Amino acid sequence: MLCAGHLLPPRWRAMRKVCAVNLFSARALDDLRGFREREAALMVRSLVDAASGGGVVAVGKAANVCTTNALSRAAVGLRVFAAAGTELGAKEFKEIVLEVMEVGGVLNVGDFVPALRWLDPQGVVARLKKLHRRFDDMMNGIIAERRAGGSTAGEEKEGKDLLGLLLAMVQEDKSLTGGEEDRITDTDVKALILNLFVAGTETTSTIVEWAVAELIRHPDMLKRAQEEMDAVVGRDRLVSESDLPRLTFLNAVIKETFRLHPSTPLSLPRMASEECEVAGYRIPKGTELLVNVWGIARDPALWPDPLEFRPARFLPGGTHADVDVKGGDFGLIPFGAGRRICAGLSWGLRVVTVTAATLVHSFDWELPAGQTPDKLNMEEAFSLLLQRAVPLMVHPVPRLLPSAYQIA
Repeated sequence: MLCAGHLLPPRWRAMRKVCAVNLFSARALDDLRGFREREAALMVRSLVDAASGGGVVAVGKAANVCTTNALSRAAVGLRVFAAAGTELGAKEFKEIVLEVMEVGGVLNVGDFVPALRWLDPQGVVARLKKLHRRFDDMMNGIIAERRAGGSTAGEEKEGKDLLGLLLAMVQEDKSLTGGEEDRITDTDVKALILNLFVAGTETTSTIVEWAVAELIRHPDMLKRAQEEMDAVVGRDRLVSESDLPRLTFLNAVIKETFRLHPSTPLSLPRMASEECEVAGYRIPKGTELLVNVWGIARDPALWPDPLEFRPARFLPGGTHADVDVKGGDFGLIPFGAGRRICAGLSWGLRVVTVTAATLVHSFDWELPAGQTPDKLNMEEAFSLLLQRAVPLMVHPVPRLLPSAYQIA
């Protein structure tokens, strides 16, 4: 939380700028588009193979593999979820990312009862320290391997990864702010990479899973989204990111999903850097605050029929046609707002939209025997992330021409 007169630390701003320029700028997003589209195509191929056996698939898991691999290729030059498992550190990286997200979702008693913090009654701090050591060792190995190869550029076939760019800054002894004390180190590199994965993996795949679930629950909306994509994309190829601006209804579905099922329902904790007053309330220095993003987006004073899934509210002529998720409308802030808004907003929105669009366009979805759309379980598992209490398990039925599923 920012109070009057408080300036963001220069080092923090510089680290944020590194990511903004090399991962999240318009140019970087376009340069890395190939990673996202390639992973979406591989996801589709894996689902086609699963469909041939007649079984059900976990939509959230498939989306997580896709979005995590897209980020990991851009960030460190390897696929975390690799079929062959030959990439450097892939298996270890996957295990660490999954456990970090699991531990991060635990409500730690010590955070709410400071007197018990030193006891670590749930063992959360001990697990985090162990994870830190594992991640540190793994990243040291990846960094050493990269340097031993005689290159810090980190060039893949489709572009440079962030790790290579950061290591080049370390090698050139660059300062983040121009000051001697702010030279970038290996520790900075590892911290930034870990932060990217904690913030940008489960959060995106969770939204995709909710979006697909809502469309399955509303067959008329699923049909409308598919008809729109058939008209824009056709049935002879997969969705491309260049198609997204023309998918008006699909984009409204994504906005409505962010409203009804924000991946971080209480945003992330903020701490008052100094005493201040907000809306008449005195906020002492050091106070930790949470913003109830979930509650704001369900406020009937802001949203008619707030518990209903109604993408039409965001369509031209709708009640909220001019509202977006980029922090300018405080009734809908799934990425936060202000100076500390999610740095990866542009990446997250792009990858969520293209992944959800690919799933909706490529398949019809059949529920297991005995289940009907109107009875689909939509209970929430409320913690750090707003995940589904019951994973979405469905049978994918390919609906495009066979040639569309071929991967070059």
